[in-house]
Amino acid sequence: MSFKALPLLFMNLGGEMIYILDQRLSAQSIPNEKAKKVLTDIVSTMFNKKFMDEIFKPQNLYSKKAMRTVFDRIAHASIMRLNAASMDKLYDLMTMAVKYQISLALRPKDILLITLNHMDTIRSHVEDSSVRAQVEYAFKILLETYASLSHGEFQLIRQTLLNFFQDVHTRVSIFLKDKVQNNHGRFVLKPGGVLPYGTDIPNNIKSFDDSGKYRNIGFSCVANYTLASKEGSYELKGDRATKLGTNIYSVSRNVETSGPGASSLMNAGDMDTSHPDPLAKAHLDLLAQLIGARVTKNEFRLNLFKTDQEEEEAATIEPVQAIRSQVVNIDASKKTKSVELTKIFGEMTIDDSKSKHDNDLLDLMDS
Repeated sequence: MSFKALPLLFMNLGGEMIYILDQRLSAQSIPNEKAKKVLTDIVSTMFNKKFMDEIFKPQNLYSKKAMRTVFDRIAHASIMRLNAASMDKLYDLMTMAVKYQISLALRPKDILLITLNHMDTIRSHVEDSSVRAQVEYAFKILLETYASLSHGEFQLIRQTLLNFFQDVHTRVSIFLKDKVQNNHGRFVLKPGGVLPYGTDIPNNIKSFDDSGKYRNIGFSCVANYTLASKEGSYELKGDRATKLGTNIYSVSRNVETSGPGASSLMNAGDMDTSHPDPLAKAHLDLLAQLIGARVTKNEFRLNLFKTDQEEEEAATIEPVQAIRSQVVNIDASKKTKSVELTKIFGEMTIDDSKSKHDNDLLDLMDS
């Protein structure tokens, strides 16, 4: 597990949040000035200098529950309000988009290019000079932290991020329509396509003998591959050479999700699979203070669904974790042939320290 994955996860999820909210604010005809204020307030909270300094300290990822709580607080850092069903849908869209981008990255280091694409768009949404300075500070520490890392370190980061998204299979209509996601919510990774810059097209095998001499053995590759024409820029401003991490909502498209919302991300067994660093408590407390200090006037509600009725129906769906958390009691003591099984059951204990840790985080956020 990498101790440097948290900032990349946070920034990419934050970038997707900005994309989605910008699209929904426009779709609901929210006045331009009010929409700008919402995005500016959220970006200002997200990239607060003190908060960024804490996030970039080497540490484990937050648990899924803690990460969900962070973005719930950030989404409500302005005059905008989301009910639970819309917040669930927002987070589903965010997580599935980032999972897709990390899955399709040609090289592990391309995760940094994906993050820079998000940062480029976030900066373009900010007009306030003080908030822009916050975003540029985040740019600076992002490049200082990651630009010099080795390919092996990025591979470890990628593995850590994919572990975070493991078993998250929410269906998103954009991906379904583009046929990059199947009806089970899994991404379809087709053979062929663009290869990383500096690699070779697969059509040749080198066979070496004991003396070191080799001969080429050609073969026909079924899939069609092309080489990337250039490597993406890791500078503050430059061509990232990848579309991953750019705004997929920039054109009018349906962005519905299916399933019971964010419950797919928070099953009972997933609460703390990433073993979040104890610093998460302080980070969440800091974020709560930053958001709590804001004065909110003229609040309005944003709906992530097409209609209020759809939002209300989504709110009534029983969460998956509630269904899966039902306890099934097995009494093996009545079976004379199950002595050993009974002994095993008697020795089993349940460690609820992880779930207790997550509850502590929530208490800090609510205090």
